[in-house]
Amino acid sequence: MRRRDFLQALAAGLAAGASLRPGASEAQAAAELYEPAPFGNVSLLHITDVHAQLLPVYFREPSVNLGDGKPPHLVGEQLLGRFGIARGSRAAYAFTHLDFERLAERYGRLGGYAHLATLVKRLRASRPHALVLDGGDSWQGSATALWTRGADMIGAQKRLGVELMTAHWEFTYGSERILEAVRKELDPIELLAQNVRTADFEEPVFKPYALRFPNGVPVAIIGQAFPYTPIANPRHFVPDWTFGIQEGRLQKIVDEVRAKGAKAVVLLSHNGMDVDLKLAARVRGIDAILGGHTHDAVPAPVLVGTTLVANAGSNGKFLGLLDLRVEGSGVADYRYRLLPVFANLLPADEAMAAYIAATRKPFRERLVERLAITEGLLYRRGNFNGSFDELILDALRAEKNAEIAFSPGFRWGPTLLPGDAITVEHLLEQTAITYPHTTLSELTGAQIKAILEDVADNVFHPDPYLQQGGDMVRVGGMSYALAPAERIGARISDMRIGGRLMQAEKRYKVAGWAPVAEGASGEPVWEVVSRYLRTQRIVTPRRVNAPKLLGVEDNPGIS
Repeated sequence: MRRRDFLQALAAGLAAGASLRPGASEAQAAAELYEPAPFGNVSLLHITDVHAQLLPVYFREPSVNLGDGKPPHLVGEQLLGRFGIARGSRAAYAFTHLDFERLAERYGRLGGYAHLATLVKRLRASRPHALVLDGGDSWQGSATALWTRGADMIGAQKRLGVELMTAHWEFTYGSERILEAVRKELDPIELLAQNVRTADFEEPVFKPYALRFPNGVPVAIIGQAFPYTPIANPRHFVPDWTFGIQEGRLQKIVDEVRAKGAKAVVLLSHNGMDVDLKLAARVRGIDAILGGHTHDAVPAPVLVGTTLVANAGSNGKFLGLLDLRVEGSGVADYRYRLLPVFANLLPADEAMAAYIAATRKPFRERLVERLAITEGLLYRRGNFNGSFDELILDALRAEKNAEIAFSPGFRWGPTLLPGDAITVEHLLEQTAITYPHTTLSELTGAQIKAILEDVADNVFHPDPYLQQGGDMVRVGGMSYALAPAERIGARISDMRIGGRLMQAEKRYKVAGWAPVAEGASGEPVWEVVSRYLRTQRIVTPRRVNAPKLLGVEDNPGIS
């Protein structure tokens, strides 16, 4: 693919966002956005990181996403300027945090499987050959997904028309559950993961790839599950499997499918976009990487050599559309759109809506219980604390009588607007995991620094292959300074509690949750936070406790 072709495709990809004018009517916006002209002879529809959100949501994009200053590490005005998006437009609302509360009231919720189903059917009407791909993190992130062990989401995936998927948080239900789902529930969906093997004989646990023939064109879809599952999540859930990037094995598979006649090779990845960008430069023969894990909503793809790298956001907000023109020699040209799924522009598909209602009905009474009212915006997204993180941290400190609280750097969880009720369902959307235990420990200042240094190295290590987790651990009750560009051991400084410097040998009471060690126990975090909320009744606006950042003053990943 030549540079001219890339620029043409880039312009086409941006057209969708640019056309979402602030003054456009809903009918005009829907027509411009959801009726892209067909192109080529192969089409791929891509969702990822839905995190079990069956219904439309509000979801605030990050104001901090530190990195190299290139996509995906652009936020706010920097992102708008790079992709030619008008401030105040629907696209600006979908892709950035800017003016979030005002634009949320104006443009409404995004996502929801009933609205996704309508969009998929609309696109397939002009592209009947289109393949629907799911990049993983679909079975976790809601109360009903937790209580049904992902069954509610499998039903929604099948009704949406998903054909191929890979996985990450799905593994936290345990190896027995995921194998049961593959054997008994998923069909006709295939779960692909070239990088998951048995620990004893290195045999593949799942199919590594699938060959499909849209319009008679041989297309290979290779699955890449999250490579750091046993590090980021409890190892004992998948004790007999190995993961990793497996770059060499991936190259062999690419060569194998090419030898079998594949004219287009696509990696369905849950690596995270930075890892995908590095991988694209090191593995030859991949035409496109449709990625997930880091929740990056990038309006246009990044071209690395001849490999297209795209990421389709999270929480059901977006549907990626990749149209390819494949000729005898391979991929000759392409068009890409990342389509925001505006619930008020897309009518709900009746069959999917009925399925969702039936699935939720047995749990409705539990889901709608009101715990409190929020007076401020509650969100979780970005490298550091969000306001919903602050609420969880406050609850842990209060209920556990702790000086300091830690909360994992999770990216998932929708946003609540000021005046919204906080229900049991909303709380579970922030905490629904299979290892929710709360903890209370005594840690020295030196131990706390070591923890923060270790997490910071995972998040900010200059080599993407060594970034093995989520975002920075959320911290309550203390402050610190962070120099992301330094080496491990030198990133964290100026740790304070109550305005006073913390002492290396002094012990502090620290509350937390989500321990990865086998045999961990403790009250589930949602019980602790719900008790706190029932006492508070009104949640006042939270000041976000961000670290003092050093050496990144001009970084375009900070708004």
